[in-house]
Amino acid sequence: MQNQNGLQAAAMTKNCHNDYKMKFSVDEEYPDLSQHNNHMAKVLTKEIYGKLRGKSTPSGFTLDDVIQTGVDNPGHPFIMTVGCVAGDEESYEVFKDLLDPIISDRHGGYKPTDKHKTDLNFENLKGGDDLDPNYVLSSRVRTGRSIKGFTLPPHNSRGERRGIEKLSIEALSSLDGEFKGKYYPLNGMTDAEQEQLIADHFLFDKPVSPLLTCSGMARDWPDGRGIWHNDNKTFLVWVNEEDHLRVISMQKGGNMKEVFRRFCVGLQKIEEIFKKHNHGFMWNEHLGYILTCPSNLGTGLRGGVHVKLPKLSTHPKFEEILTRLRLQKRGTDRTRTHTIVALLILNVLKRNIFVSDGQMRLRVALKPFIQLFPLVRHLVDGKKYQLT
Repeated sequence: MQNQNGLQAAAMTKNCHNDYKMKFSVDEEYPDLSQHNNHMAKVLTKEIYGKLRGKSTPSGFTLDDVIQTGVDNPGHPFIMTVGCVAGDEESYEVFKDLLDPIISDRHGGYKPTDKHKTDLNFENLKGGDDLDPNYVLSSRVRTGRSIKGFTLPPHNSRGERRGIEKLSIEALSSLDGEFKGKYYPLNGMTDAEQEQLIADHFLFDKPVSPLLTCSGMARDWPDGRGIWHNDNKTFLVWVNEEDHLRVISMQKGGNMKEVFRRFCVGLQKIEEIFKKHNHGFMWNEHLGYILTCPSNLGTGLRGGVHVKLPKLSTHPKFEEILTRLRLQKRGTDRTRTHTIVALLILNVLKRNIFVSDGQMRLRVALKPFIQLFPLVRHLVDGKKYQLT
């Protein structure tokens, strides 16, 4: 019986389909990346492919699983996507010959010998509580977390995904005070309820992005997915979307400092609760917090504001202005007339460069927003703006 169990365990770690592909040569299996613009395609040579294609992680995640989303989606000519995902915590070690150069390329030269440090003590943050309320509709900070003991969403089985959901419900239900709230499973919502939550920017969208659909993260949708939020809808946790958990602090107005305080306190509480359930978060001293997409490694921190720009979005140099300020527009209103207020999510580019000081990065992130508002006033007042 013991031998039988050992054979079963060995079979669990063996990817038979990957073994079958070994009958074909490297030349026959190497993907055509000639039209691609992503970090994976930039790094993956035929030599690296040949070296890694026969390997798999203990859970059976393979090189082709890592790169498939980038193979299927060449990317945009002017926007370089990452083009790969991790299927478990071990992916970053087993496939480091590919992933380390991708991480270095994506994160400004971060070396395999570098050690990640972060400080999420909100009391160290200076300023950020007075972004102009005439333009800022809402502010948010988010991150992702992966729960130890499970594979990542591209590789989850149904039972595993449901186990993550069950554990998350048990853990989050113990939050109290300003964080007290309730869990809402996706498969318990009507389409209208889902659409309303998406429109209100509380809920993740349906799985239409290539990252989700081609990497396997959209399998069995919406089974095992849901959203937890506090009673005030200012602290949210998405369960089983791109990562096991997406932790979000948000509120109306421009008090980013308060948003960041709630984010730090709530995140710390969640981590302590999961540790009590014998499931801490994936972390190592080199990469920081382990997440599905290499772009989110480290702190995974992203800050954004939802702003109304009545005139700036139609300015002929709008795109150039954003580029100069290292800002990125998201969720733009489809209309292009001067009378329509354009709504944008502005995120700082290269926001996740293995933040060694969460507060410093957030302070830097706030500067472009502060620079943006005098520019808007000039345009609203009908004055010319000199781009320097």
